[in-house]
Amino acid sequence: MKTINIFTENIFDGWEVNEKDVIQKTREMLEHYIQTLGDRSCLFEKEYQTITLDIVFCDSAKTHELNRDYRNKDYPADIITFAIFADSDEKFIFDGEINLGEVIIALDKVIEEAPKKGVTKEYELSFLISHGILHLLGFDHQTEDDYNFIMELQNKALGFVY
Repeated sequence: MKTINIFTENIFDGWEVNEKDVIQKTREMLEHYIQTLGDRSCLFEKEYQTITLDIVFCDSAKTHELNRDYRNKDYPADIITFAIFADSDEKFIFDGEINLGEVIIALDKVIEEAPKKGVTKEYELSFLISHGILHLLGFDHQTEDDYNFIMELQNKALGFVY
């Protein structure tokens, strides 16, 4: 069995996220994706013992700043991902470890969107993390077909943790 390291940091004062629960659900979703995506994932045919990813919880002012500085988009985002492994041509594996990258989530956006969607803020948070994991695994949604594919994957993964 491969080792999955998930590190979290909460720099948002408005919600004391249950980070232990988030890490467990993230691990379950990532394991599900690794098992089911096969050759579609950036991990296909890679030799590794450990996968690492980081999740940072912040506010939309921070995602606005990151979006502007790194993506040339001048608006706050609910989620931003930095896919270190998937976006690299070299696909570095150092001492058997793959660093997938970082998922950054604006918790104020999660709190705002959850009631609009009729879900708990915890479910909305898991939905965004699931989406971020897919980006870290090399998936994007530039077309409607890609978006629909990602939504289908997310709904299946969320079915395992809820």
